[in-house]
Amino acid sequence: MSAVKVDVENLHLEHRLWQSELSFFADQLKIFEHHLERLVDKKNDREVLAKLEQFQNQFIRQKEVLDQLQHDIKVHDQEMGRMLQNDKEPNEADLVRHNKVDDQMETFRKIYTELRNDFSQFMSENGK
Repeated sequence: MSAVKVDVENLHLEHRLWQSELSFFADQLKIFEHHLERLVDKKNDREVLAKLEQFQNQFIRQKEVLDQLQHDIKVHDQEMGRMLQNDKEPNEADLVRHNKVDDQMETFRKIYTELRNDFSQFMSENGK
């Protein structure tokens, strides 16, 4: 097996890992939204409802970013697949694009983790 195929296959593996991770985040966001809906029905305090709306907006934004990341990863992975079929090696632009998505994933993880922690804290204080 050539070094090209190994490099492209490693990139493909990383894409699959990212897709799995994003799928997990999407599932968690659905669960958070379910908790949010239950709280909206139970709470009538304006301050709590304002915070719930803020979380709802953040969840919507995270889903938008998640969808864009999934799309970018899919497109890049398809390009890698074509390279593999044609026994071409990734060029510098391909690697720059891959590293850009890697950076976006890292940023998404950080923001998502902060949001998840904030929401968990909020739920522990108000979810009763």
